[in-house]
Amino acid sequence: MSWSPSVHRMLFFTFICLLFHHSQCYSWKTAFFKQQVDHFSFANQDTYAQRYLVNSTYWKRGGGPIFFYTGNEGDIEWFAQNTGFMWDIAEEFGAMLIFAEHRYYGQSLPYGNKSYSDAKYLGYLTSEQALADFAELLAYVKSTSSGAAESPVIAFGGSYGGMLAAWMRIKYPHIITGAIAASAPILQFTGLTPCDAFNRVVTADFSSASAECAESIRKSWKALSKILVNDEGKEWIRTHWNLCVPLNGTEDVANLKDWLTNVWTNLAMVNYPYPANFLAPLPAYPVKAVCEHLTNSSLDDHSLLDEIFKGLSVYANFTGQTQCLDVSQQADQSLGDMGWDFQACTEMVMPMCGDGINDMFEAQPWNLEKYSEKCLKKWKVNPRPLMAPLNYGGRNISSSSNIVFSNGLLDPWSTGGVTKSLSDSLIAIIIPEGAHHLDLRAADPNDPPSVIKAREIEKQFISKWISSTKRDRKEMSKSFIVG
Repeated sequence: MSWSPSVHRMLFFTFICLLFHHSQCYSWKTAFFKQQVDHFSFANQDTYAQRYLVNSTYWKRGGGPIFFYTGNEGDIEWFAQNTGFMWDIAEEFGAMLIFAEHRYYGQSLPYGNKSYSDAKYLGYLTSEQALADFAELLAYVKSTSSGAAESPVIAFGGSYGGMLAAWMRIKYPHIITGAIAASAPILQFTGLTPCDAFNRVVTADFSSASAECAESIRKSWKALSKILVNDEGKEWIRTHWNLCVPLNGTEDVANLKDWLTNVWTNLAMVNYPYPANFLAPLPAYPVKAVCEHLTNSSLDDHSLLDEIFKGLSVYANFTGQTQCLDVSQQADQSLGDMGWDFQACTEMVMPMCGDGINDMFEAQPWNLEKYSEKCLKKWKVNPRPLMAPLNYGGRNISSSSNIVFSNGLLDPWSTGGVTKSLSDSLIAIIIPEGAHHLDLRAADPNDPPSVIKAREIEKQFISKWISSTKRDRKEMSKSFIVG
């Protein structure tokens, strides 16, 4: 694959208004940058076009910082629309905004339509390669944008993007001045975090809304197993839950249960205090809205599952426009489910388990052997569960600096986050009323006080990092004559 030099040229201008709840309008120029497919050997000379978005409306040329979003597993425009904090503070800091798309997601496909066809093409989908992409892109921007050479770079990211923001500062401290790593589960790996912690937080979110709600979900698994044991029961579910595709065998039943698990998890993640459409169009505090339908865990199996469906409809059909329940679709299509599934089968192995007693899910032990068998069957790869901690340090990151880790206690991913400050420059911020990277979203009148305070603290550290960088450069410019 080859690209002409014009691949670096700005291609078009995009103007986006968030029509669901928020009225902010964001605009950016879209550009593509020629990247190496493989940054770490000379055996593969292929290149690809990485997409990135730029807004320089408020940039103070020759002094203003670069706010750089480390794109995660999806279309970069989707993350640009949902990271309002960067837009909110750009004018205050005189910042250029750059949102970089992660390789193998959105339009940044190294091998086009063949990218997911074979492991020989897909094997370059790693966080290490993505970080190298970001480093190369920043070097290019700073060398070609007049006045950007000395601009401090602050990395921002949420979830996997938050992990990448932190790891960028750890791996490329000469490029990244500081990082805001929101809801970044850099500790959700083997031996670092108990595998049952995640499900316990999801359950706590639902229990806080209603004890009957969590108990109804806990009992629904056995009810489903009993009803789906025969064709008559499968047909009952198809009609009462308005499934797009009927259930046939045991694999379909397992897929349905996996879908349900992800729905309850997603609801806990995006339990925002206002209507939003991050993973799906949802009302304010969607967990509470779901639990208003799950009020009696003592119902018979069929009646219980009728209530479960009403609760599910808050997630699957809040707008009332959905014709049928599609259990093959987990969340917004802007997310790259296939790519993340591959990453989870290689370096992003994050053990999850539950006992069905301390959580509201079916008992599910963590079994690396079975997990590996599925990965080998689907992708022809074997997981490396210790790869990420080995590459990035796991808990041993105290030699790094200038990272703010923020975590909301409503967010199940907080269990794998850094929740205690490690030094005066590795800072943990806890947001008790916060869901998944709420602090990176645009300011809203319904924001709880804790997230407003968190953003203020983050701004203070950003200002400190920028000032320190400028001060350090002045000190370095001095000459010392000895003798």
